[in-house]
Amino acid sequence: MISVNQAETIILDLIQPVTDTETVDLHNAVTRILATAIKSDLDFPYWDNSAMDGYAVRYEDVTNPPLNLTIVAEIPAGKVPQKTISQGEAARIYTGGMLPPGADTIIMQEYTQRQGDRLVILKAPKAPQAFVRKKGEYYQPGNPLLKEGITLSAAEIAVLATIQVIDIPVKRRPKVAILSTGDELVNPSQPLQPGKIIDSNQYALYAFVLSQGAIPIPLGIVPDNPEELRDKISQAIEVADIVLSTGGVSVGSYDYVEQILKELGAKIAISSVAVKPGKPLTVAKFPQGCVYFGIPGNPVSALVSCWRFVQPAIAKLSGKQQPWIPQWLAAENLQTLKSTSDRETYVWGRLNIHQGVYQFKLASGSQNSGNLINLAQTNAIAVIPRGNNTIVEGDKIMTLITK
Repeated sequence: MISVNQAETIILDLIQPVTDTETVDLHNAVTRILATAIKSDLDFPYWDNSAMDGYAVRYEDVTNPPLNLTIVAEIPAGKVPQKTISQGEAARIYTGGMLPPGADTIIMQEYTQRQGDRLVILKAPKAPQAFVRKKGEYYQPGNPLLKEGITLSAAEIAVLATIQVIDIPVKRRPKVAILSTGDELVNPSQPLQPGKIIDSNQYALYAFVLSQGAIPIPLGIVPDNPEELRDKISQAIEVADIVLSTGGVSVGSYDYVEQILKELGAKIAISSVAVKPGKPLTVAKFPQGCVYFGIPGNPVSALVSCWRFVQPAIAKLSGKQQPWIPQWLAAENLQTLKSTSDRETYVWGRLNIHQGVYQFKLASGSQNSGNLINLAQTNAIAVIPRGNNTIVEGDKIMTLITK
């Protein structure tokens, strides 16, 4: 068995980011990975404008209130001012309105009284250019704006719209084939016969792949038949960048995956990892670049393997910026945790914030790799390090957010 950190390093060394790109519109760019750095030839703000509803004035005219100014114009947002503000004059202006020539300051309407076309200034601004958003204050043309490799969310979409970039270059989404192995498995739609197990992994992994921004390709259940399994794996590596298979990677009489991978030309990089759950992890790479993850069939083990090892692989493959490795949070442990294993051990529960402090509470019920039931409604896994078999209540524990 190799260590978890060794496995993580080996996996990331096997992965090369996608280079293919495509163009999507603004509505379809959310969660996509930006393929090229973005600059703009526009200033932002585009022009001097008002940050408040109020009056545009010359600062030198309003330093000693109360003062009376003559209102000579009204400037709603979207209109170009037609008059220059001269000494003793003011313009009614609304939020976002262009600052008229001659004016350099905005007086909030709360600090004024209007009497017809006369304006009484009740309180002087603290400094020139008060409540004026200057042209180019936030961004000047040609400067770096959005970096290649970032994930586009609502804020970035707003920026792209603001600078009139409506066709967005993004990385191709990785394709991940998913297959389940085992004669015991049946689909959820089939009648459950004695001795059979409903295949939840196909659907759990589909959801996981979607959550990582990749395209899942479900290939269904493959029986414990070497020829059928070889055919299905051959099909998978032709259509996908990554293959996820569950089951068939242990040392049982019906575990054929590793031998088939070798027969198909793959180089085995990992066979087992010192982790619980998830020890029987097979990772291999095919000459054409496809990376194969053979993960355990137990449903908790399958998801823990995905969160710990497959997630960073998809992140790097997608072309995301570093860091690709999972981001750990220190939390206060709310109960004593013990491990009887000599492997790095993961337990699942809920991570919450109490009075500004992250706290981890273990899920109730059995912490067993086959107990999918108490995995529901959890949002984190916590690690009991190798060689430290007890973490007492109140100690810090490292946690990984899973959703």
